[in-house]
Amino acid sequence: MNQDSRVLVSEYMHWAKTQSGARFNLAVSGLPNLHLRELDVSLSQLEITTQFPYGYPPLKQALAKRMKVDEQCVVTAAGTTFANHLAMAALINPGDEVLIEQPTYEPLLSLARYLGATVKRFPRRFEDGFQIDPDEVEKALSAKTRLLVITNLHNPTGVLTNQDTMKNVGELARSTGSRVLVDEVYLETFFEQRPPTAFHFGDEFVTTSSLTKAFGLSGLRCGWIVSAPDIAERMWRLNDLFAATPVHAGERLSVVALKQIERIAARADELLAHNLTVVNSFLDSRADVEDVRPQFGTIVFPRLKKGNADEFCSLLREKYETSVVPGRFFEMANHFRLGFALDSEGLVAGLKRLGQALDEMDR
Repeated sequence: MNQDSRVLVSEYMHWAKTQSGARFNLAVSGLPNLHLRELDVSLSQLEITTQFPYGYPPLKQALAKRMKVDEQCVVTAAGTTFANHLAMAALINPGDEVLIEQPTYEPLLSLARYLGATVKRFPRRFEDGFQIDPDEVEKALSAKTRLLVITNLHNPTGVLTNQDTMKNVGELARSTGSRVLVDEVYLETFFEQRPPTAFHFGDEFVTTSSLTKAFGLSGLRCGWIVSAPDIAERMWRLNDLFAATPVHAGERLSVVALKQIERIAARADELLAHNLTVVNSFLDSRADVEDVRPQFGTIVFPRLKKGNADEFCSLLREKYETSVVPGRFFEMANHFRLGFALDSEGLVAGLKRLGQALDEMDR
């Protein structure tokens, strides 16, 4: 690994932590945080120290049941971001070729480069509804490709990749001896209608997810990876270098949350269904943006018909106390990512201000 790769950082994550905050925050993409008092839990259910350094069995069992896989296929991790780090670190070596969708979630790009990969891209185009075109994947693949990286639902657009397309991608990866890493954290927003994890389509797939985005349980850091058992074992051993032992109170709280997940999901499902209607109504009213509408999830990725998205985002935040994510973090400078998972009253107020900022830009 060269010196440059060791000092790479995520500009998006730094922006999100230090500059995205606003009175009306439409930059966030996860459900409002659940308070501890909203979980049916007592201190007697918690312990501080674990005797299971390679994952708390009740948590692994609960996640295996949820994902419909064997327990030995599950690796727990501190959220999806770290799950992606652990998975990618186990799947590639410095100098390996990694093929990543464009646009994509910026930390995935930064991570691949940090790990010393040679990064190639395949396009997901606005004109095609940001769908994956297997022909474009095939054109970008080479004998040197060791890993393909996809988000599903797509981040930043919220677009779903259907099962047939995902299977086609798996077949292409298999033909070159590659693996496919799929970040599925937004698939959780399907709740009871959640499609199967892509891991079920073949052992070339490795998938990641967490309880963060769909359930408002970010503070638990309950993330996971699903992979073939031999790769899972490699990840557990590699994690000895990263996190060593987990936060056991968090593991136990995650088990408690998973036992109550249907109740938590019902609250989230109702909120998102209502908010998606609100966002669609707003977008229908605007002639100055164009978009690909997601049917699920928590995000949409509008494109300005004129003007500069960075200038618009600055105006929106500074004058109208509202934030969205500038499209430059997804390599699409005329777009912005709008999150609609906040409380409905805040969403309506934020969209009103977003409309006022668009009107000012038009003038």
